Amino acid sequence: MGNMRDGRRTTATLLAIGLGLVPAAASAQDPMLLIDEPGLEVRLHFQAGVNVVAEQNLFWNFADTFAPEANFDSDTRWLEGYLMPGISFTADAGDLLAIYGKLSFVASGTLGTDAFDAGGTGAITLEDGYLGLRSTAETGPFFDISLGPRPFKAGTGMLIANGGSSGFERGALKLGPRTAWEQTALLRFGQDDVTATAFFIDANELSDTDSGTKIAGGDLRYETDDGQYGGLTIGHVLESNSPYPRAADGGIGPPVIMPGARDGLSFVNAYGRTQPFDGAMAGFFIGGDLAYQWNPEIDLQAWGGRIQIGYVFEELSWAPTIAYSYQTFSGDDPSTSRVERFDPLYYEGNPNAWSTGTKSSMMFLNSNVNAHQLSLQVRPTEADTWTLRYAHIRANELNSPIQFGQGTRLDIIDGTPTPIAGVGDYHLADDVYLEYSRVINPNTFLTAGVSISIPGKGMDSLTKENSPNWLGGFVNVIVNF
Repeated sequence: MGNMRDGRRTTATLLAIGLGLVPAAASAQDPMLLIDEPGLEVRLHFQAGVNVVAEQNLFWNFADTFAPEANFDSDTRWLEGYLMPGISFTADAGDLLAIYGKLSFVASGTLGTDAFDAGGTGAITLEDGYLGLRSTAETGPFFDISLGPRPFKAGTGMLIANGGSSGFERGALKLGPRTAWEQTALLRFGQDDVTATAFFIDANELSDTDSGTKIAGGDLRYETDDGQYGGLTIGHVLESNSPYPRAADGGIGPPVIMPGARDGLSFVNAYGRTQPFDGAMAGFFIGGDLAYQWNPEIDLQAWGGRIQIGYVFEELSWAPTIAYSYQTFSGDDPSTSRVERFDPLYYEGNPNAWSTGTKSSMMFLNSNVNAHQLSLQVRPTEADTWTLRYAHIRANELNSPIQFGQGTRLDIIDGTPTPIAGVGDYHLADDVYLEYSRVINPNTFLTAGVSISIPGKGMDSLTKENSPNWLGGFVNVIVNF
């Protein structure tokens, strides 16, 4: 692997020198650096990934109950991948300013049929395409302003993080290479450990499900050099055609779909993380998030939050880290006229961030669910990491939409078959996930994982039988220059 990498670097270096794009001395140190002169730097970027995935009893084999005519295959395997080439520059604009920018594209695709019955798909889309101006003084106040498509995350990614969509017609469902927003306007300014960011964002969504959501807001963050932080994000949805599901009165009947209900949503999110002790307890950490949402136009008041505690045993062999978190997101109470459904917006949905469970996160959005989650991570070597995760997932409201009310079932009420949304028991699922990661070299990373999701009584209440366990595994390799 190392020899192949060195061969590719040598070829790229010789080609760049031959074209006169980079001095020989500079290229020998960094082949991706095209120009490195006083006042100007131009750099190439390249990222690629390939992922092999296998799933058995997808979505607990619900397709056999709710859509038998669709011939959905609940046992499937597929191969997905992507390429992301790019180029960036930084140029001095006087003594204390710099102009910078980046241009990159994603080409992605899927062979076989993925978890959402899509296959043989792929697309090429713009990822980064921004220009910016920033101050370069080493001390004192600073600012940074940029316009154009780029990644942006507010806080811990509870609401604002994943600006790009993958899967379906774009392919690469699991790898999810797109993270940049379709459009951003960012203004950062601050001093020392305090940064304030004003933002405008428009998500890069799939063409046939583009909600047209545009959000403006601000984030104020205090962060120290040792990684402790605290902050507050506020935001307002300027426009959107995204609908909300609403529980039927008393929970009896299918959910009511409210068109364009996201339009006018406001939110506030407080977050923080600290290591409060020194000495023998220095490895202890605690973090938390709390979010509140409101929209007077539809009488919405919703909330969500998380608490995390953990300990890093740095003095022990393999440096184990154990952590517990509890996260919860309100659901619509069918006994009230108010809307209480939490809108997760564009949260960072991976096991290290804000997914609810592992496999279950493909079924449940962060709305009307809560989860107790435990993780144990060990590092046998500097290059190898093993992580074991467990999640116990429950509903917050019975007979109320979970996600968008899929699995609306018939129940017998006063002798009459009646459609009911949501679940009849709070216990949704238990997920177990084992992951192995290896740093092959500074630019190449391997990850493999196996997982199982065991349905709870809440999911069994939809099918009136014991649903099968949902199993899966994957192996992927990511290259990043």
